[in-house]
Amino acid sequence: MTTFSTLLSQTWFIVLMNITLIGGVLSAVHHAEVIAHKTGEPYGTLVLSISVTIIEVALIISMMLTSHEGSQFIARDAVFATVMIVVNGVIGMCIFIGGLNQYEMSFRKDGTTSSLGVLVALATFILVMPTVTVSTPGPDFTKGQLAFAGIASFALYAAFIFFQTVSHRDYYLPKDEDRKTDENSHARKPSNLKTAVSFVLLAISLVTVVVLAELLSPAIEAGVKAAGAPKTIVGIAIALLVLLPESVAAVRAARAKRLQSSLNLALGSALASIGLTIPTVAGIAIFFNIPLSLGISDLNMTLMYLSFFIGSLTLVIGRATSLQGIVHLMIFFEYLFLSLVP
Repeated sequence: MTTFSTLLSQTWFIVLMNITLIGGVLSAVHHAEVIAHKTGEPYGTLVLSISVTIIEVALIISMMLTSHEGSQFIARDAVFATVMIVVNGVIGMCIFIGGLNQYEMSFRKDGTTSSLGVLVALATFILVMPTVTVSTPGPDFTKGQLAFAGIASFALYAAFIFFQTVSHRDYYLPKDEDRKTDENSHARKPSNLKTAVSFVLLAISLVTVVVLAELLSPAIEAGVKAAGAPKTIVGIAIALLVLLPESVAAVRAARAKRLQSSLNLALGSALASIGLTIPTVAGIAIFFNIPLSLGISDLNMTLMYLSFFIGSLTLVIGRATSLQGIVHLMIFFEYLFLSLVP
């Protein structure tokens, strides 16, 4: 009876955390949209993606410092899962949902293809190069290689931010015809006070989401272990939880016929996940002498480059229909299935 009562209380606690998590996600999305409306594109989409990534870095580092079994793979699994979720799951869902109400959607291919190009380079530097270098056995970097990879990743991400926000900002703005149909662009901008309050509440909401994700991770690990599934599923589950605010915001933008904002947010999230996460994690690993393994398997490498190839075909045209969304979603489901049955 005592065991049953304990199990029931644990179940209710997990349910309560999930409800709070959903509330935190919806709150984060709302306040991010307030800030985005005040600052305009593409600055608005940067707020949510960078905020979530910074907190994701804290989550990964805290798990690395515990030095539990498999901690050297946490950064790799989280970054790879983020790339696959964004490129296939989030972008696929946005294009599919947006295409349900529109015959064809348009966006600026100059910005999207530039973002994808940077993402391919970053993912190759971090997730592929460790598997082909010969200075160390296995899919690992030496400390010197890891330091260079971290510096190169941050430099490339910084160059992308300058390109997106300063030198070629117009590449990431909606087309003129899309702005005319965007009700949000005609709405009155929030006051400075409301924007400041939303910024604080956004930070609180994001911290809540990530803390709850960390609290739920033991239950996820226990469920994965009980099911006999690979440990990489834990990284996927945590990445899905952390990416919830960005995913919901991107899908809502797509439903509002703002596909450009959806793509900016999705690709920006993947870029920030590598460009900010890896330099920080690499520095922590080198300073504290913590083992870090970043190279992915041949199977995951194949799935990643399939995703990039299909993504380039989708984004290079500057137009999309729901069919392209279905293709991306099917690759995402294939990734999830092969993660369970490699």
